Amino acid sequence: MPGNSPLKNTSRGGWKSAIFIIFVEVAERFAYYGVAGNLMMYLTRVLGQSTATAAKNVNIWQGVSAIFPMVGGFLADSYVGRFRTILFASTIYLIGLVLLTVAVSAVPPPARGTVFFIALYVLAVGEGGHKPCVQTFAADQFDEELPEEKAAKSSFFNWWYVGIVCGATVALLVVIYVEDSVGWKFGFGMLVVAVAAALVVFLIGSGSYRRQAPVGSPFTRVAQVVVAAARKRRLAEGEGRGICVEEEGSLQNGGTVHHSAPTGQFRFLNKAMILDDKDTSTEKRNPWRLCSLNQVEEVKLLLQLIPIWFSCLMFAVVIAQLSTYFTKQGSTMTRTITPTFHIPPASFQVFTGLTILASVLLYERALVPIARAITGHPSGITILQRIGTGLVLSILAMVVAASVEAKRVNVARQNGLVDEPKSVVPMAIWWLVPQYMLCGLSDVFTVVGLQELFYDQMPVQMRSIGAAAYISVTGVGSFLSSGVISIVQGVSSRAGRGWLGDNINRANLEYFYWVLAALSAVNFVGYVCLARRFMYKRADPGGFQGLSSEKELE
Repeated sequence: MPGNSPLKNTSRGGWKSAIFIIFVEVAERFAYYGVAGNLMMYLTRVLGQSTATAAKNVNIWQGVSAIFPMVGGFLADSYVGRFRTILFASTIYLIGLVLLTVAVSAVPPPARGTVFFIALYVLAVGEGGHKPCVQTFAADQFDEELPEEKAAKSSFFNWWYVGIVCGATVALLVVIYVEDSVGWKFGFGMLVVAVAAALVVFLIGSGSYRRQAPVGSPFTRVAQVVVAAARKRRLAEGEGRGICVEEEGSLQNGGTVHHSAPTGQFRFLNKAMILDDKDTSTEKRNPWRLCSLNQVEEVKLLLQLIPIWFSCLMFAVVIAQLSTYFTKQGSTMTRTITPTFHIPPASFQVFTGLTILASVLLYERALVPIARAITGHPSGITILQRIGTGLVLSILAMVVAASVEAKRVNVARQNGLVDEPKSVVPMAIWWLVPQYMLCGLSDVFTVVGLQELFYDQMPVQMRSIGAAAYISVTGVGSFLSSGVISIVQGVSSRAGRGWLGDNINRANLEYFYWVLAALSAVNFVGYVCLARRFMYKRADPGGFQGLSSEKELE
């Protein structure tokens, strides 16, 4: 098995290599949604958990699954390399799926819950290494210094997303039906086969990959800038003997230094690169006292991404409802297509996937050319405008969900079913389609935008960590969703109302959706303020990287 080598190799990479890696991601998404998409139903129907408890457990597991990639991304960028991390993590993921299948088929009922949750969190560990590296490793196959590959890379993120949505959509249609109608062990067994096959395909393509070597801990470089700036905090910029600039160089293990031009942001950090008398009197540079211009600018890139990350958390709280309360709503509605065929409520998440597929194609082929003609921007709209559009759509999704839920409860009341939560309300489940579709549209704009932002605007040697950062938005959002549920239950109970109880007809779920819509609207105002001050990194003709500043969402 080849070791990690520097990225540049014109005989390797491109779409011919990326397709092997995409296959792995499609299989992983197929497996993930085969578990996550119907997890709410397994916890309530098989393990007998209450609706609120099951929703919290789903959110916590999804949150942990999306937080672990921060660890995996750090290890991949710093020490292990992306190829080896993907291989190791995929193996762990496969073990978790096998254990999950055993839990639902061979473990006695008293111990089933324990083994089931152990298997879930083994999957979360595998997700931690797989998720931050696969997309970044696939993007690494396109060399930005080769014009034809740079052009291919410009649409890579859209088509990547189409691939993973295809995997998720098939899981939601096929696997969930098998789980509900044939048996859980057969549904989970299908996932085992898919991931095992993907692992074989990934290894078949191993000889064609471009691999970027690990560069050592990037957080050390960040800490050096902070410490150096603090040590020179009393030094005025005009008092120095110049600044430390890296013209050429490389990081350890062969990683290339990508230069940055000086900017006016976070000027207090500039002192880290100012030469003083002590610096000039020593032959060897002390990296904890004097940092390069490039190193300082990398830290500035990180600092301006942090507020954007926080401002997208409410979007993740909204999306967390797809696999929890949206599914529970659907389980109470009429799902009959024929007298003998009932649609599994979790399968309605497929409308989110189908919307994403159609929207990405429309976005790529129609919206971008039209917007490009109007704005002159190569991508039609900027990355932050794309994310902001998604945030607005997530607000609309909650407004629609609240309205539909109010109608569902009214129908239950008219038919005397308010106190019969297990009875089917005579209202077609198709009423839920608009809220699923709005979540899909929101996903297309926000998630793809975050993928591109945290790849393009991160320092090159921290791109796996950047991928983990955008993934962690979903994870922290899931934790926040559990927190909001707990807060709403606590406050409403003290007020004597008891929101989000086991009887969904009296759970005041529509009010919960309105709360999320209001919180999302407040969050969006903060996002706009941040987006207006964001400065993009861009390459200049001289080979250095500058920044462009623009006010957005106006």
